[in-house]
Amino acid sequence: MKSGRSLGDIRTLPPFIRLLAGTQLAFNVGFFAVLPYLAEHLGGALGMGGWLVGLVLGLRTFSQQGLFVVGGALTDRYGPRPVVLAGCVLRIAGFVWLGYAQSTVAVVSAVVCVGFAAALFSPAVESETARQAVRHEQATGHPRARTLAVFSAAGQAGAFLGPLLGSLLLLADFRTACWAGAAVFVAVLAGHWRWMPRGEHHRDGAAARHPQGALRATARNGPFLLLCLAYSTYLLAYNQLYLALPEEVVRATGSQAALGWLFALSSLLVVCAQLPVTRAAGERIGHRTALCLGLAVVSAGFLTVAAAAPAALRGTPGLGPAAVYVLLLTLGQMLAVPAARALVTELVDERHLGFSMGALSSLSGLVVLGGSAATGALFGTGLAPVVVWSLLACVPLLGAVAGRAVRVRNPCR
Repeated sequence: MKSGRSLGDIRTLPPFIRLLAGTQLAFNVGFFAVLPYLAEHLGGALGMGGWLVGLVLGLRTFSQQGLFVVGGALTDRYGPRPVVLAGCVLRIAGFVWLGYAQSTVAVVSAVVCVGFAAALFSPAVESETARQAVRHEQATGHPRARTLAVFSAAGQAGAFLGPLLGSLLLLADFRTACWAGAAVFVAVLAGHWRWMPRGEHHRDGAAARHPQGALRATARNGPFLLLCLAYSTYLLAYNQLYLALPEEVVRATGSQAALGWLFALSSLLVVCAQLPVTRAAGERIGHRTALCLGLAVVSAGFLTVAAAAPAALRGTPGLGPAAVYVLLLTLGQMLAVPAARALVTELVDERHLGFSMGALSSLSGLVVLGGSAATGALFGTGLAPVVVWSLLACVPLLGAVAGRAVRVRNPCR
């Protein structure tokens, strides 16, 4: 019955919203077919040091999350269509470039190109989906939350399928995976060029003409900056799926073959449990507590691997701690991310909401840039895995402390 209702929700949506949802699915298929395997390619095939691998991964996250606010501002200014098309072109170029890059400069340039493409593409697609969901609700009474849930589920389905596709493509080589990722975005580009309406130009005049006011308000908002700090520790912890997790999988099994299945496990869990977890957290414990609890659960995931490290398990048993880590990280994500975004709406003026949502990602991306280089250096120091994973567990715990210090006036709950 639930599956039937979900399919019914999709069928009743206007074609443009279905295009946006399908785009989100394709976007994540292309992304996750390549990026989970980047760390091993850089450290193995290209022989980069741990600190440099971490820095490259951090640059990818920063060029995406750190510049998210730029994509949002450009969308407000010029409308979604040109921003989406530009993002697709950059992502295609970035993946092809990454497949052939051999030098450090070439790799960094390609990775930044890939990240900035998402900084253009994602805010444009997400904001237009939200706008169309509101219009659909006004026209038909179909709840906007249900429309946005379809969009979110499509993205997670893409995150589920992408690593599986990538693990198959790697049977050839990394370059083949990059070409496949680029091909996905060629299809996305063609779809939006053909079906995305021309002339759809939404502009928030105040935000587009006077971003300085939003910047000043954000800089003076202490609780919001604390929230950004807390959220950045989550994002840094999540980034370890691309750095620490591949290290652990290779240590346990000697290859990355199981990595795609662990990513698929994470995505499948979100698809099945995100709505119930969010509903329970929002109704019973409130947003701030959900954020802190989520960060504590993420920390527990790192501690699980740390506790098992002295046993040095190999083979299938050795994947057990990594699987538990992925499950706990995903559960923490389901608690923390919706709570953080809900807290933004309680901490900032509605006039600056779009800018503040972008700033949340941008400031967090800046923290990840430095933190990823430090994490990569940790793995290159020769410290025992129990020490490294224990240190990583401290990061989200510090975030939970920062989150607890956030004071919300007139909270929704």
